[in-house]
Amino acid sequence: MAGVIAKGLREQTYAVDVAVDGEEALYQASINDYDLILLDVLLPVRDGFEVCRAIRARGDSTPILMLTARATVDDRLTGFDCGADDYLTKPFSFRELLARIRALLRRDAQLRPDVFQLDDLIVDSASHRVSRAAREIELTAKEYALLEYLARRAGQLVSRSEIATHVWDDSFDPFSNTIDVYVNRLRKKIDEEHSHKLLHTRRGEGYILESRH
Repeated sequence: MAGVIAKGLREQTYAVDVAVDGEEALYQASINDYDLILLDVLLPVRDGFEVCRAIRARGDSTPILMLTARATVDDRLTGFDCGADDYLTKPFSFRELLARIRALLRRDAQLRPDVFQLDDLIVDSASHRVSRAAREIELTAKEYALLEYLARRAGQLVSRSEIATHVWDDSFDPFSNTIDVYVNRLRKKIDEEHSHKLLHTRRGEGYILESRH
């Protein structure tokens, strides 16, 4: 099930790491900066309730969506008492899972608005539509994921390692030039036809999406 969910989420432009047991889940959560954690209750080694408690005990407030075959009220309450933000019982539709994920990621509307605008560039995170100067821009799923991440961090320098973590996943080769290739593709699509450039490179440091007048 983890493999199927991961595949579906990657097709929706999410970067996904998979942990096979509770111990690995705790380790991954301690070394990575995640936007959301999907946590199955029936995990080997340490179950999902224990993992959730441990994550919260160390002060980690990352949204947690628990998945379980246990549908009783007591089990749901146990999940919430452990610090879970939402609870989804099996079987569930993938569309419902996506809706729950989007809802958790949007919970803080100030930090995660649906629409990002920088000058005449508009990125709509709900529809995955992008336009500049009222002209729609066609992007691949990965190009869109990269642009949305940069848009969420507009005005901030973003390193290659941060992009690798949030836009790609644990299978990414840190020595490849994949990120540079995608940044160049993105730059051509959003900047090439405009005199006012928005996507900038700081050599050796990273990339920044900002308006420079």
